Amino acid sequence: MSGVVGWLRAVGFAEGCSFLLLLLVAMPLKYLAAEPRPVQVVGAVHGALWVLFLGLAAAVGRRRQWPLGRYVAAFAASVLPGGPFVFDRVLANPRRTI
Repeated sequence: MSGVVGWLRAVGFAEGCSFLLLLLVAMPLKYLAAEPRPVQVVGAVHGALWVLFLGLAAAVGRRRQWPLGRYVAAFAASVLPGGPFVFDRVLANPRRTI
């Protein structure tokens, strides 16, 4: 895949990884080891990737003329741990539904 769909899939992967890193590594370090810096760094990176993911999802949705439900699924995937990995399956096969 290339173009904007390829970018969405790549950013989705990075966003999903950053969310898991934030939840599984940075947050425990903050609350169990009193080390808040990882949350600040990973949180900022994750936030930027999240905004980029939503923007790219909107661009792909316009190009592919997604129904409203697919936009909702993209947003839901962006806020659920592991969601972007599931949504990537939809992007890889446009006929697949959620």
